[in-house]
Amino acid sequence: MDELWLVNLLKSSKKPLICPKVCRFSLGIAIGFLVPPILVPNVEDLDELAGHIRVMFYITAGVATFLFILVIIVFQERPDIPPTQAQAAARLIPAESYSYTSSILCLLRNRPFILLIISYGLNVGCFYAVSTLLNQMIIKHYPGEEVNAGRIGLTIVIAGMVGSLICGIWLDRTKSYKQTTLAVYVMSLVGMLVYAFTLSLGHLWVVFITAGALGFFMTGYLPLGFEFAVELTYPESEGTSSGLLNCSAQVFGIIFTICQGKIIEHFGTLAGNLFLCAFLLIGTILTGFIRSDLRRQMANQLAKTAVSTEH
Repeated sequence: MDELWLVNLLKSSKKPLICPKVCRFSLGIAIGFLVPPILVPNVEDLDELAGHIRVMFYITAGVATFLFILVIIVFQERPDIPPTQAQAAARLIPAESYSYTSSILCLLRNRPFILLIISYGLNVGCFYAVSTLLNQMIIKHYPGEEVNAGRIGLTIVIAGMVGSLICGIWLDRTKSYKQTTLAVYVMSLVGMLVYAFTLSLGHLWVVFITAGALGFFMTGYLPLGFEFAVELTYPESEGTSSGLLNCSAQVFGIIFTICQGKIIEHFGTLAGNLFLCAFLLIGTILTGFIRSDLRRQMANQLAKTAVSTEH
């Protein structure tokens, strides 16, 4: 059975594992950008506005309930064949001997992973802030364009889905984890600068283009961060490393959203976006200091050598 797992893992190692999850996540955000402006139009009557919001909440509750039932009925607890070598190794460890706390402590002693946690949080936190405050920034320069603000958000996410697929496929073929991650991080910084200086030009079509480019690189960074984390932390569980990355992104996202909102309120959108650019620059520098310790790739090579030797 162990050899069967290994053979199937080596076959599946040629396929991107993280990109489909990122694309499904992005698709949900895209729907969130597109649908609410349509369901809740900008009306003066508060009672009518409350009715539109109530309908939106009922629809959300219905969809969430349907998905909850679907997960319970349709999906199995775990696949018969583990999708990764880390998961295969985890199944061989007795449940009573596994400690989640010790796994967390081990990851927190991993210096390259700590740098990745911070740099990932800075990048994705900036993306969360831009996404959350997008409507506010667009309306400030283009009054009455609530629907187009949602469409710009949709453009960001759709471009990001394409970026995630392209970056994931490129990473799977080249295995250049640090180089690709650093390049996409630099382009995220450039995209943020271009978006910041073109937002107030008065041409909405320019905002569509610059926002789409920003989304392409910022969302494209998501699978790179996850995959790079798996490489740096193998054989620890991917779920643990991904959870820490998401935690970092949520914390930075909350901080950046609050701070950028205050800056936009007092100093304007350019100052708010430049605030995010400063942290993207810091994240780029931190990414450059990450040591490319590709543990999973080394394990794959050893496993392939062992299989070829036996056969």
